[in-house]
Amino acid sequence: MEKEQKKPDFAGRFSIRAKLIMTFALTATLMFVMNLLLYGEINRSMNELDEVYATNVSLNELAQCLEDTHGNVLEYLSTKSSDSLEDYYRNVQTYRDMTEQLNGSIADSERKILEKNIRNMSETYLDLAEETIQAKRGRNVEAYKAAFAEESKNYEYIQTAIYCLNSLQFRSNSDNYQILRDSLGYMEIVSSLVMAAVGVINLMILFVMIRTITEPLRMLAGSANEVAQGNFDVRLPETTSRDEVGVVTEAFDKMVRSIREYIVRTRESMEKEQKMMERELLMETHLKDAQLRYLQAQINPHFLFNSLNAGAQLAMMEDAEQTSIFIEKMADFFRYNVRKSEESATLAEELETVDNYVYILNVRFAGEIHYEKEVPPGVEDVRLPSLILQPVVENAVNHGIREVDWEGHIWLSVEKDEDCLIVSVRDNGQGMTPEQIRDVLERRPKAGDGEGDSTGIGLDNVINRLELFFGQSGLLQIYSDGPGRGTEVRMRLPTAPEQGVPGTNLQEHPAESVPK
Repeated sequence: MEKEQKKPDFAGRFSIRAKLIMTFALTATLMFVMNLLLYGEINRSMNELDEVYATNVSLNELAQCLEDTHGNVLEYLSTKSSDSLEDYYRNVQTYRDMTEQLNGSIADSERKILEKNIRNMSETYLDLAEETIQAKRGRNVEAYKAAFAEESKNYEYIQTAIYCLNSLQFRSNSDNYQILRDSLGYMEIVSSLVMAAVGVINLMILFVMIRTITEPLRMLAGSANEVAQGNFDVRLPETTSRDEVGVVTEAFDKMVRSIREYIVRTRESMEKEQKMMERELLMETHLKDAQLRYLQAQINPHFLFNSLNAGAQLAMMEDAEQTSIFIEKMADFFRYNVRKSEESATLAEELETVDNYVYILNVRFAGEIHYEKEVPPGVEDVRLPSLILQPVVENAVNHGIREVDWEGHIWLSVEKDEDCLIVSVRDNGQGMTPEQIRDVLERRPKAGDGEGDSTGIGLDNVINRLELFFGQSGLLQIYSDGPGRGTEVRMRLPTAPEQGVPGTNLQEHPAESVPK
């Protein structure tokens, strides 16, 4: 099951180039904004400095305009020229406009009081100046002289008041100027600290952004070195980034997992192949052992000699035709066992061998073996290990019905059951106890096994070759209701394609008996 994909964080959604561009754009924007703020603050302080002495400048201009107006009056009195009269009226208008900017209301501030006095005296002065001009134009010498003298006094008063106000304003502006200078000094320090802080922040942003790029690369390089040294179990760094490093990390992780899975599959395949070779060798050993037992008739001479004696007696009592049939059955029986060197046989061949074996026994025992079989059509070509059915029937004869006091019967039946065949060999003989069944299924050797009137192939050999051929355990089961109540040996032969290959799916479990 694949790991659940985590959502990438904000930085992980962008490529490395986009991250670098955003980093430099962010730092440049931050620096620009801070410079802009500092420039605005410095500009504001400069404007305040300009405003500090703006009042002194306006007072100087007011004094200069008053002086020009008084000079125009004096010039007109001297020359009576129209130019001086025009200049007079122009300066009077300018002066009026300037005095209107002064304070005209009652106040308790010394500066405001001086401004109100200058404004009032200026109105009186302008009235006297106009009276002087009109007296001059009317050629009233006494009148314009008296008016001009009064006007001159007012002019002196106004100039003195403007001077006092200018001095007072200058002292106040000097204090403000010092405060502004101190503020500018503090601002310089603050701006330096702010710029330093901005620089540190920019470095931190650059460090974090570069670390998000280089740290996954460093971890990936370490993992690559581990893989290069043959460690395919290395845990790659988890990443949610979708940039180039994230893509390379994900691809490298998939490659390592693929290599690891390939190694596991190769190892399992080699182990299976080794087990198959071992099982095939074991199967071949069992088969050759069974063949050797048949070929070396001297191991069980009683069976061969008794059969030949029965054939000789039959030849004396009957025609040669019956003897010929008997000898032919004997020949077929031994020929099958001698020539069957391959690992498997068909069910039809095994059934024919059983028929020949029962026929030989009935000749020997005068038809005492009552044998019946029931085989459905279409199963003759099913393959199974050779020399499997005959030892089971032989076991039913020798240990089941040989020495009973009643008529012995053996039934062989084949049934289809989904993906397998059920082959049953049942007798009504001596029966078995649960202990005897367990000993057979657990393949415990008994005294006398393979001796006497037997071919030498026991049920333990049959069980081993069935398990090796089909790769399963528990294929042979034995049922009995107890002594004197018969025995049934039931074999399950898989017919599915994957079950018909020797050595596949072998399970190392002993066969277990199942109660009937």
